[in-house]
Amino acid sequence: MRKRLLIPIAAIAIVVAGSWASTWSKPAVNVAADVAARAGDPVHGEYLARAADCMACHTAKGGDPFAGGYPFKTPVGTIYSTNITSDHEHGVGGYSFDDFVLVMREGVAKDGRHLYPAMPYTSYAKVSDADLKDLYAYFTTKVPASSQPNRRADIVWPLSVRWPLALWDRAFHDDSRFQPVDSQSAEWNRGAYLVQGLAHCGACHTPRGAAMQELDLSGKTSLYLSGAVLDHASPINLRSDAGSGLGSWSEQDIVALLQTGRGPHSAVTGPMGEVVEHSTQYLSDADLHAIATYLKSLSSRQQDATSFQASDATLKSIMAGSATGPGASIYIDSCAACHRQNGQGASRVFPSLANNPMVLAAHSDSLITVILNGSRLPSTAGAPSPLAMPPFAWRYDDEQVAELATFVRSSWGNNASRVTADQVKDVRKHLGQ
Repeated sequence: MRKRLLIPIAAIAIVVAGSWASTWSKPAVNVAADVAARAGDPVHGEYLARAADCMACHTAKGGDPFAGGYPFKTPVGTIYSTNITSDHEHGVGGYSFDDFVLVMREGVAKDGRHLYPAMPYTSYAKVSDADLKDLYAYFTTKVPASSQPNRRADIVWPLSVRWPLALWDRAFHDDSRFQPVDSQSAEWNRGAYLVQGLAHCGACHTPRGAAMQELDLSGKTSLYLSGAVLDHASPINLRSDAGSGLGSWSEQDIVALLQTGRGPHSAVTGPMGEVVEHSTQYLSDADLHAIATYLKSLSSRQQDATSFQASDATLKSIMAGSATGPGASIYIDSCAACHRQNGQGASRVFPSLANNPMVLAAHSDSLITVILNGSRLPSTAGAPSPLAMPPFAWRYDDEQVAELATFVRSSWGNNASRVTADQVKDVRKHLGQ
């Protein structure tokens, strides 16, 4: 589950007739009898937990692994992730397999409470019975127990009432399993299974509706993985768009990014850095190539307002001394040493800004955040050096940051919308600056 996911509390806590709640009953658990009867494989379960990146959201800073307590700030209060260690009182040690399946597929806890959809059960519903059994074996037998109590959400009544979540589930949750597509290869189907299920990529990279529901959970439309705006971040378009998407990326480019956080076109920032550090770098080559195969098969959304067409005009103007404007001056002064005057950076060291999906995203929040806060590349087995970009919030005001971001989004062939000082001010406020 991706950090800082906005929870649809305000949307699901609308005033509805109380009698509706009485018509809801606990969802049935449907698991193949042969899977239910066998012992799970905790070693494989640990691998699956890595693929699902459970550690990221269920481990508080400085806390025990998987003991919960990580805060998720929402417009109406803060909720905290739960303890999923093998502890019987506070964790999942006392869960039956049916209890575990109900949480993973329906978002319903053992005591019948509905979980907020910050827990991506909308994606985990696609996970196979066999994989759920292995995950269950790992969490209940191999994850050391922690007695850390679960923390109540800091949400005031009536927004803290949970039964309306059942109505949200009725409206938006599809709990059907992943179904392979016969016309596609085994590798494609494996990639689709991971992306749509355990890796829950759509939780961040798919646009959301008025009730904060993902507009597509299964890749049925070109909205799926087409980029989003999420809690003052702009997760990139993972489809084959030539502008803000992965149209110019090879499968190996995608694999490299997931393994090391670095690639010839871009580098990970923000929460995605933690995903690489704690999750995707541990996936097998076969699974990473399967993910890349699936992503490369996704057509462009064909509504992308951004574009890229290689051009050396910016470089020529810089070298001729004719590059004017505060954005160009700031870039030459603070950025060109690493990202180069041609915007190409240094492959797998300093990311290219030309044809960079984050730079070309329809919404510029992530780019603004990187300029203000800086960024640190994850340390991975394939790239152990945690290179970092310094923050510039202290050095440049809102107008200057907007000019710099606009220059980057319109140079070297990049063609994306201008950034305004008000947009920078909004992001800076969100960052607490």
